[in-house]
This record gives sequence, C-alpha cells and structure tokens, in this order.
Amino acid sequence: MGCLKAIESYKPYNKEEEKEKALSIKYIKNFNDIFERKNELIHITSSAWIINKSKDKVLMVHHNIYNSWSWVGGHADGDNDLLKVALKETREETGIENIRILSNDIFSIDILNVKAHYRRGEYVAPHLHLSIAYLFEADENEKTRIKEDENSGVKWIEIGKVMEYTKNEPHMQKLYSKFINKINKEAR
Repeated sequence: MGCLKAIESYKPYNKEEEKEKALSIKYIKNFNDIFERKNELIHITSSAWIINKSKDKVLMVHHNIYNSWSWVGGHADGDNDLLKVALKETREETGIENIRILSNDIFSIDILNVKAHYRRGEYVAPHLHLSIAYLFEADENEKTRIKEDENSGVKWIEIGKVMEYTKNEPHMQKLYSKFINKINKEAR
C-alpha cells in the first residue's frame, strides 16, 4: 500500500489526529517534494515507538541535538516506504536488529514543530515534520549501540518514567503520553 493510501485508511485516535491526517493528505497532494528535506517548510519523517514484550518499557535514544531522550526515527529522504524507513532508522540508531513489527498499519500521524537548530554545522530553520509512526517490539536483552553522530545513549525506559526522561522536550510529552494511552487501551 502506498504512503497516501496508508494515511487515507488510517483511523485517527483523537480529534487532533483527525485534523493532522486531513492536513497530511492535503500536503502530500500539494507538495511534490514532501519526501525530501529540500522542502524546508514541511517534510515527511518516519518513526518507531519500540516496546518490549511485556509492554512496560520503551526503547529510547538520547538525542544529541535536543539533549533529551527521544523515540527513534528520521527523514524519508525520498523513500515513500515509510515502514522501511522506520525499520532502517531503528536499526541505525539503536543497533537492534531483531525487530517485530506489531502492525504494518500506521500507529500515529502527527505534525510536529521543529525548532531552529544546527545540524553538522549547518543552520536548519524552523519547520514542520509530517510524522508517520509505527509500533515495534524488540527484546530488551538484545545488545544496543550508540550512533554517535545522532545520539549519546540507547536505553530501555520504564513506561511510567518516560515523562521524567523527556522533560527537556515538553512539547513531545503529549505525543508520548498519547502513545502510552494507545498501548494501554489496546492491552485491555
């Protein structure tokens, strides 16, 4: 299924996702370069919320640019197979190879504000990420590794402590809270 069809078939979790889904469809149809960073206003990223088998921990990385614990993910960079992008980013950023895809369906659609920052010495202006996320499972005993040019830590964090670890990015805490609520709802 193509990216646009996957987004169109996604069932929003709340009113915010409903609006962001509609905007995502609009932007994909109106920007022919939305899969590329050369679109400096908005571009697509693909991320992974990685939980352990018992669903009580999440695998996060300590992001160098934002100095905060974060989910994994990255830019599509021209690839419209966003599940593949999320898998690639998970392996690159964590070293985890054995990843169980809990669903081929999208886990979350969000439009995220990105503050101005420097990346590899280059100024990156404020912009938006059209974020497509997937839900993965991994073995918390598998060896991880740091990707030094992007993160300074890889760690399994108890789900109940995610907000404590992400306090440097309060705008992301609403997103992580939504993910945790979705998992808890599905577990019932």
